[in-house]
Amino acid sequence: MAAVASRYARALVEVILSQKVDADIARQQLNAIVEAVEESDELRRVWESPAVLPAQKRAVLDGIAGQIKALKPIRNFMAVLIDHRRIGMLKDIARQFEVELDKELGFTEVEVSSARPLSPGEKRAVETRVESMTGKKVRARYVTDTQLLGGVVVRAGSTIYDGSVRGQLEKMRAELSAG
Repeated sequence: MAAVASRYARALVEVILSQKVDADIARQQLNAIVEAVEESDELRRVWESPAVLPAQKRAVLDGIAGQIKALKPIRNFMAVLIDHRRIGMLKDIARQFEVELDKELGFTEVEVSSARPLSPGEKRAVETRVESMTGKKVRARYVTDTQLLGGVVVRAGSTIYDGSVRGQLEKMRAELSAG
Protein backbone atom coordinates (compact mmCIF):
# COMPACT_ATOMS: atom_id res chain seq x y z
CA MET A 1 0.00 0.00 0.00
CA ALA A 2 2.81 2.43 0.90
CA ALA A 3 4.62 1.60 -2.34
CA VAL A 4 1.52 2.47 -4.34
CA ALA A 5 1.07 5.77 -2.49
CA SER A 6 4.72 6.55 -3.07
CA ARG A 7 4.45 5.83 -6.81
CA TYR A 8 1.47 8.16 -7.23
CA ALA A 9 3.12 10.85 -5.09
CA ARG A 10 6.37 10.73 -7.08
CA ALA A 11 4.42 10.94 -10.33
CA LEU A 12 2.62 14.08 -9.13
CA VAL A 13 5.90 15.64 -7.98
CA GLU A 14 7.43 14.98 -11.41
CA VAL A 15 4.47 16.65 -13.14
CA ILE A 16 4.49 19.66 -10.77
CA LEU A 17 8.22 20.23 -11.23
CA SER A 18 8.36 19.53 -14.97
CA GLN A 19 5.47 21.93 -15.65
CA LYS A 20 7.04 24.53 -13.31
CA VAL A 21 3.85 24.77 -11.29
CA ASP A 22 4.00 26.67 -7.98
CA ALA A 23 4.69 23.81 -5.55
CA ASP A 24 3.17 25.58 -2.55
CA ILE A 25 -0.10 26.22 -4.39
CA ALA A 26 -0.19 22.60 -5.58
CA ARG A 27 0.41 21.43 -2.00
CA GLN A 28 -2.37 23.69 -0.64
CA GLN A 29 -4.86 22.60 -3.30
CA LEU A 30 -4.16 18.90 -2.83
CA ASN A 31 -4.57 19.32 0.93
CA ALA A 32 -7.85 21.21 0.39
CA ILE A 33 -9.21 18.27 -1.61
CA VAL A 34 -7.95 15.80 1.01
CA GLU A 35 -9.78 17.83 3.66
CA ALA A 36 -12.99 17.86 1.58
CA VAL A 37 -12.86 14.09 1.15
CA GLU A 38 -12.09 13.56 4.84
CA GLU A 39 -14.99 15.79 5.91
CA SER A 40 -17.60 14.47 3.47
CA ASP A 41 -18.67 10.85 3.63
CA GLU A 42 -21.01 11.55 0.72
CA LEU A 43 -18.20 12.82 -1.50
CA ARG A 44 -16.02 9.85 -0.64
CA ARG A 45 -18.87 7.42 -1.37
CA VAL A 46 -19.55 9.04 -4.75
CA TRP A 47 -15.90 8.88 -5.81
CA GLU A 48 -15.40 5.32 -4.51
CA SER A 49 -18.68 3.84 -5.79
CA PRO A 50 -18.55 1.63 -8.88
CA ALA A 51 -22.26 2.40 -9.36
CA VAL A 52 -21.56 6.08 -10.12
CA LEU A 53 -20.52 6.68 -13.71
CA PRO A 54 -16.99 8.03 -14.27
CA ALA A 55 -18.42 11.10 -16.06
CA GLN A 56 -20.51 11.90 -12.98
CA LYS A 57 -17.49 11.49 -10.69
CA ARG A 58 -15.47 13.85 -12.90
CA ALA A 59 -18.33 16.36 -12.91
CA VAL A 60 -18.20 16.44 -9.10
CA LEU A 61 -14.41 16.79 -9.31
CA ASP A 62 -14.74 19.66 -11.79
CA GLY A 63 -17.13 21.44 -9.43
CA ILE A 64 -14.66 21.17 -6.56
CA ALA A 65 -11.73 22.07 -8.81
CA GLY A 66 -13.60 25.17 -9.96
CA GLN A 67 -14.34 26.24 -6.39
CA ILE A 68 -10.71 26.07 -5.31
CA LYS A 69 -9.40 27.22 -8.72
CA ALA A 70 -7.36 24.03 -8.92
CA LEU A 71 -4.30 23.92 -11.07
CA LYS A 72 -4.74 21.64 -14.08
CA PRO A 73 -2.19 19.07 -12.84
CA ILE A 74 -4.00 18.78 -9.50
CA ARG A 75 -7.37 18.38 -11.19
CA ASN A 76 -5.98 15.79 -13.61
CA PHE A 77 -4.20 13.92 -10.83
CA MET A 78 -7.45 13.65 -8.89
CA ALA A 79 -9.17 12.34 -12.03
CA VAL A 80 -6.52 9.62 -12.31
CA LEU A 81 -7.03 8.65 -8.66
CA ILE A 82 -10.78 8.51 -9.17
CA ASP A 83 -10.47 6.48 -12.38
CA HIS A 84 -8.03 4.03 -10.78
CA ARG A 85 -10.13 3.77 -7.61
CA ARG A 86 -7.40 5.12 -5.34
CA ILE A 87 -9.43 7.75 -3.45
CA GLY A 88 -9.19 5.61 -0.32
CA MET A 89 -5.43 6.21 -0.44
CA LEU A 90 -5.68 9.98 -1.03
CA LYS A 91 -4.53 11.02 2.46
CA ASP A 92 -1.48 8.71 2.33
CA ILE A 93 -0.65 9.85 -1.20
CA ALA A 94 -0.89 13.53 -0.17
CA ARG A 95 1.36 12.94 2.85
CA GLN A 96 3.92 11.13 0.66
CA PHE A 97 3.63 13.89 -1.97
CA GLU A 98 4.79 16.41 0.64
CA VAL A 99 7.74 14.22 1.61
CA GLU A 100 8.78 13.64 -2.01
CA LEU A 101 8.29 17.30 -2.95
CA ASP A 102 10.38 18.48 0.00
CA LYS A 103 13.12 16.04 -0.96
CA GLU A 104 13.17 17.29 -4.56
CA LEU A 105 13.17 20.94 -3.47
CA GLY A 106 16.00 20.36 -1.00
CA PHE A 107 13.99 20.74 2.21
CA THR A 108 14.35 18.76 5.38
CA GLU A 109 11.67 18.56 8.03
CA VAL A 110 12.82 19.13 11.61
CA GLU A 111 11.20 19.19 15.03
CA VAL A 112 12.53 21.83 17.41
CA SER A 113 11.82 21.30 21.11
CA SER A 114 12.38 24.17 23.53
CA ALA A 115 11.61 24.87 27.17
CA ARG A 116 9.47 27.85 26.20
CA PRO A 117 7.90 29.14 22.97
CA LEU A 118 10.56 30.76 20.77
CA SER A 119 10.27 34.28 19.38
CA PRO A 120 10.24 34.74 15.59
CA GLY A 121 13.87 35.92 15.75
CA GLU A 122 14.93 32.88 17.77
CA LYS A 123 13.13 30.59 15.31
CA ARG A 124 14.95 32.21 12.38
CA ALA A 125 18.28 31.80 14.20
CA VAL A 126 17.61 28.11 14.91
CA GLU A 127 16.51 27.46 11.33
CA THR A 128 19.58 29.26 9.93
CA ARG A 129 21.87 27.21 12.18
CA VAL A 130 20.16 23.92 11.22
CA GLU A 131 20.34 24.86 7.53
CA SER A 132 24.09 25.41 7.85
CA MET A 133 24.54 22.06 9.65
CA THR A 134 22.39 20.01 7.24
CA GLY A 135 23.04 21.88 4.01
CA LYS A 136 19.29 21.87 3.33
CA LYS A 137 16.43 24.32 3.62
CA VAL A 138 14.40 23.69 6.76
CA ARG A 139 10.70 23.21 7.46
CA ALA A 140 10.50 23.41 11.22
CA ARG A 141 7.77 22.32 13.59
CA TYR A 142 8.07 23.73 17.08
CA VAL A 143 7.07 22.04 20.32
CA THR A 144 7.44 23.09 23.95
CA ASP A 145 9.07 20.66 26.39
CA THR A 146 9.32 22.16 29.90
CA GLN A 147 11.69 19.38 30.99
CA LEU A 148 14.49 20.88 28.88
CA LEU A 149 15.23 23.73 31.34
CA GLY A 150 16.64 25.83 28.48
CA GLY A 151 18.14 25.63 24.99
CA VAL A 152 16.74 23.53 22.16
CA VAL A 153 16.75 19.98 20.84
CA VAL A 154 16.47 19.59 17.06
CA ARG A 155 15.40 16.31 15.44
CA ALA A 156 16.17 16.05 11.73
CA GLY A 157 15.18 12.55 10.65
CA SER A 158 17.14 10.15 12.84
CA THR A 159 19.71 12.78 13.82
CA ILE A 160 19.33 14.68 17.10
CA TYR A 161 21.17 17.92 17.81
CA ASP A 162 20.95 18.49 21.57
CA GLY A 163 21.68 22.06 22.62
CA SER A 164 19.53 21.88 25.72
CA VAL A 165 20.68 22.64 29.24
CA ARG A 166 19.41 19.23 30.31
CA GLY A 167 21.47 17.56 27.56
CA GLN A 168 24.60 19.47 28.56
CA LEU A 169 24.10 18.55 32.23
CA GLU A 170 23.66 14.88 31.32
CA LYS A 171 26.83 15.01 29.22
CA MET A 172 28.79 16.54 32.11
CA ARG A 173 27.40 13.92 34.52
CA ALA A 174 28.50 11.14 32.15
CA GLU A 175 31.98 12.66 31.80
CA LEU A 176 32.35 13.06 35.57
CA SER A 177 31.20 9.52 36.31
CA ALA A 178 33.52 8.07 33.63
CA GLY A 179 36.59 9.71 35.14
